[in-house]
Amino acid sequence: MSAASEIPRTLRDAQAALTREQIVGAAGRLFRAGGYARTSIGAIAAEAGVSVQTIYNSVGNKGALLSAVLDVAASGLQAPTPVAEFMQERVDRAGDAAAVIAVLADWFLEVNTSTAWVWSVIRQAAAIDDEAAGVQRARDEQRLHNYRLAAAALRARGALADITDEEAAATIWTIGHPETYRLLVDSLGLSAAAYREWVRKGLTGALAAG
Repeated sequence: MSAASEIPRTLRDAQAALTREQIVGAAGRLFRAGGYARTSIGAIAAEAGVSVQTIYNSVGNKGALLSAVLDVAASGLQAPTPVAEFMQERVDRAGDAAAVIAVLADWFLEVNTSTAWVWSVIRQAAAIDDEAAGVQRARDEQRLHNYRLAAAALRARGALADITDEEAAATIWTIGHPETYRLLVDSLGLSAAAYREWVRKGLTGALAAG
């Protein structure tokens, strides 16, 4: 492909990315203000300044929009880098099992703080909407997969002597679950620092991280 033909493609890609960002941002604002059920695709299109068809072409259906809003909230300042990518880099830099546990504790505080409102939307929507329930199930499965990778990293650093990788992944999934964060921080009033330390100690004890 010549440089002359490459430029328009690059510009189209940049415009497509900008359009997607506008759509997801609009969806996030409306979901947060009015909830998932009361927010229509038409309202999101109007907020983003695009057509309804552009939303379907750029992001997908309403469930896909909800999933994309969660992705953006989870990535935070690292966006648009995917969470899995920058978390793998953080784990790779951890020299021992205790350092991996510290990475996870820091991450659970970071991500649960930034996504708490999205999970509240998802939790309420999943009770009445199949697409939202599908998002919730898919994210549960995605997190469990990612925590299998974290378990492998811990085992490579000498932890998990008396527990399988599957058991370790389930333990990480449970301790770091958004609902656990909600109960401890939002309902019981645990401070951010106390929550992070609870996660660290819980993972250390459960996974024999030393």
